[in-house]
Amino acid sequence: MNTGSASKGRGKTGVSAIATVKSSVRPSKLTKFSPAWVVVNSKDAPGYQMEVIDRIRDGVKKADWKQLINNIDSTEKEFENVLPASISSMQKKAVYSKETSERIYEVARLFGLGYDVFDTKEDFKNWLMTPSTSLGDKMPFDLLDSSFGFEMVQNEIIRIQYNVYS
Repeated sequence: MNTGSASKGRGKTGVSAIATVKSSVRPSKLTKFSPAWVVVNSKDAPGYQMEVIDRIRDGVKKADWKQLINNIDSTEKEFENVLPASISSMQKKAVYSKETSERIYEVARLFGLGYDVFDTKEDFKNWLMTPSTSLGDKMPFDLLDSSFGFEMVQNEIIRIQYNVYS
């Protein structure tokens, strides 16, 4: 997959590509309700939302963020424009702010949905990096810097799931 930089409306420039799928490196055990657990189990636990809200309020632990990144075969650098905190400031903290924690869980839920809808992780990541006419010819990944963008991308994935194209 190609990596490149994309200009953001806020003047930020960063890598806007998701790493290609690495060899099947899976954490041996996922902590229940962690962001990585949400990617794998969101369909299996429909009542988990209240626990996730509590975890967002308490803050995502750095170890849980690292586990998520590993689980989705990505790097922190790829999410520098998605998260509301800089990667360097995140590396200094053991627990993240409520705003950063919420965005981490949004990433986890979106990737869980994408992995359910697309045939492979690679297919989903390729879709994220391909401009979409229904999203104003923007790459879905470039819209993930806001909650509204997350909602638009999620809605597009759901339309794909049900073969309802705009």
